[in-house]
Amino acid sequence: MACVAINLEELSVELSGGEVLIEALKEEGVEFLFGYPGGAVLHIYDALYEQNSVKHILVRHEQGATHAADGYARATGKPGVVLVTSGPGATNAITGIATAFMDSIPMVVLSGQVQSRFIGSDAFQEVDCIGITRPCVKHNFLVDSLENFADTLKKAFHVATTGRPGPVVVDIPKDFTTPGVKVPFEYPKTVNMRSYSPAEQGHPGQIRKAVDLILSAKRPMIYSGGGCVLGDAAPQLIEFTELLGYPITQTLMGLGAFPASNKQNIGMLGMHGTYEANMAMHDCDVLIAIGARFDDRVTGEIESFCPYAKIVHIDVDPASISKNVTVDVPIVGNVSQVLDAMNSLIKETDKRADPADIAAWWAIIKKWASVDCLAYEQGSKLIKPQSVVESLWRTTKGDAYITSDVGQHQMWAAQFYGFDKPRRWINSGGLGTMGFGLPAAIGVQLAFPDEQVACITGEASIQMCIQELSTCLQYNTPVKIICLNNRYMGMVRQWQEFNYEKRYSHSYMDALPDFVKLAESYGHVGMRIENPADVDGAMDEAFAMKDRVVFMDFQTDQAENVYPMIEAGKGHHEMRLNPARELA
Repeated sequence: MACVAINLEELSVELSGGEVLIEALKEEGVEFLFGYPGGAVLHIYDALYEQNSVKHILVRHEQGATHAADGYARATGKPGVVLVTSGPGATNAITGIATAFMDSIPMVVLSGQVQSRFIGSDAFQEVDCIGITRPCVKHNFLVDSLENFADTLKKAFHVATTGRPGPVVVDIPKDFTTPGVKVPFEYPKTVNMRSYSPAEQGHPGQIRKAVDLILSAKRPMIYSGGGCVLGDAAPQLIEFTELLGYPITQTLMGLGAFPASNKQNIGMLGMHGTYEANMAMHDCDVLIAIGARFDDRVTGEIESFCPYAKIVHIDVDPASISKNVTVDVPIVGNVSQVLDAMNSLIKETDKRADPADIAAWWAIIKKWASVDCLAYEQGSKLIKPQSVVESLWRTTKGDAYITSDVGQHQMWAAQFYGFDKPRRWINSGGLGTMGFGLPAAIGVQLAFPDEQVACITGEASIQMCIQELSTCLQYNTPVKIICLNNRYMGMVRQWQEFNYEKRYSHSYMDALPDFVKLAESYGHVGMRIENPADVDGAMDEAFAMKDRVVFMDFQTDQAENVYPMIEAGKGHHEMRLNPARELA
């Protein structure tokens, strides 16, 4: 009998909707799927059961799923992927979706939906997920047929990860995942979306115009934001800054793209930025904004922002250009590619800013820096929260992945943990989401199981998603929790002290749990630290337990405030400094 050659590629593979989804995740290189099951997604969960390529992480709340996927995405640069059921599963995920949207984090959220024939009938656990998420996603899709499912998933990952990244929701009616209904499967290799074509290359004429302006500056400032991290532009940013010899400041979201230890880095700017960074921003004559969006926490009062400066703005999103602050030289494009082009032009020309002007500018900045605006009084009886962050830096040698929640502890982490590498600082910037830190740390630890991961939090924030301590135990993610416990919602209390004549309305935490016992009840290690002399020893002891979650409950000074601070309606030059400090 003659042998017949069979071309396996010509054989049609038929898959159910659940199987289509799993194969799409494999094609996209998805490692982890953060989720929580429910009726509308049970067909998908049954398909998950039959494979081992994509690991499902069972969280304890859908908000935890989105934050964990978010942390994974920020640390790796890969999209985080979430699976939730319809109704409350979808609505519980909204806060995490909005968090990712505000910070431009690539995420694909797969939400179950009632059967397509029941949509609009107020069926059990039906919500209009497309309508609800529309204001806080980059895009969303309602799957309209099983035949289009694979194409829709390909588009979702493409949109989430290109241009300015962001979360994309795919709402999946249950009947399109029924096991007995199958269609031929072929995952698309490319995507063609007529209405979506993000810019990559900046306009050469605009780049040359920007370089001419930059090289004519007398008091220049480089202002880099989260786009430098998300765009993996750290090498180009470092080269650009060192080629020019100019001072650089970074936003909260941009920390780490330029090393904190580099002498040209003058610290974070904005509401809780350094004195020297904010003063230099106010007095500069040329501002180079790279991957930043001129957020209100950065600019302060818009009318007072950079009053003497010509502004160059590089961003991948044209909608960000001149949105909040009118700029003089806009450049739309991928920040790494634009900086590559700028660096080439700078190296090709002999033109440079006047060295005498730049030296004089640095002399002014160094005088501002002598104010030592981050100095604080060391406590002999009370633990100062700043000292805990500094201790963490020493113990981890400045090389850990640090997540945070939102509030005073977040600002102290940004100010006192010097980030020398990108994607090490994982925090909710734009939305300011309490409860973000612990699940985000889980996502980071899963991505990098051999790395040190610490969550800096407060006693109020940690309780927002504290049930994820159970997830830590199940998946062996030995994160270290650094709780700066001052028995207050610290930032709320600080504002009430400054602006409400110390009327501390509902900002005091009256009924706190015993965090040591709580951690132990989840199967972890708990530590309570009350004496300043014990901080370093406790930190070393905790990190020596490499395979355990350790909850470190630091009893910190209740009266400590975050300084500097730019209050509402003030400009960069109108900072409130620590009363204990005197201007040099």
